[in-house]
Amino acid sequence: MQRQARSTMIGILSILVTLMVTTGCSSGPPKPTVDFNSEYDFAQVKTFSLYKQSGMVSGDNPLQLSDMQRNRADDALKLALENKGITYVADPSKADILLSWHLSTQNKTDVRTYQSASYGGHYGGYNRYSRYNCWSCAPSHTEVSVKDYTEGTFIVDMIDPEVNQSVWRGVTQSRLKGQKEEDSTKYNEAAASIFETFPPY
Repeated sequence: MQRQARSTMIGILSILVTLMVTTGCSSGPPKPTVDFNSEYDFAQVKTFSLYKQSGMVSGDNPLQLSDMQRNRADDALKLALENKGITYVADPSKADILLSWHLSTQNKTDVRTYQSASYGGHYGGYNRYSRYNCWSCAPSHTEVSVKDYTEGTFIVDMIDPEVNQSVWRGVTQSRLKGQKEEDSTKYNEAAASIFETFPPY
């Protein structure tokens, strides 16, 4: 169970890292989708704290994370907001807004079909008239590739503590990968991408 939880946390952080990687790669996953309450006064937000239910994991792989694992995600997101000039306070009752993140996992199957040439007989042989191998002349057959994977939806909410409702949300999706990333600066840069348009003045 501990090994599975560690793998899930790596997957959470890989979503953050993915955002940074896509900056220079148009073929990568899209940037986070952002929605917000246009009537909320974001200009008055000077301090923030963590929402008490932040760091939840739900879905097909709702594994429990350790405090240490949650802290790694918290630290990256807190740093991104502090770099925006918003001060972190430990007491949620003294914060203008609350930060919450949540990971939802879903098992999916990627099925792809493609045509593959069947080389053999005279089709793949040498053509004495055109002087090349006639690969395009070969008959083809359909092959199917099936791969199971887990898709993670990483959701970041900024919650108005007075009404206990989200006033800003950033959402991104990515395939969870078990690749370990040692460089914490990449997580920080990726978290900054999530809050790139926060506050939405």
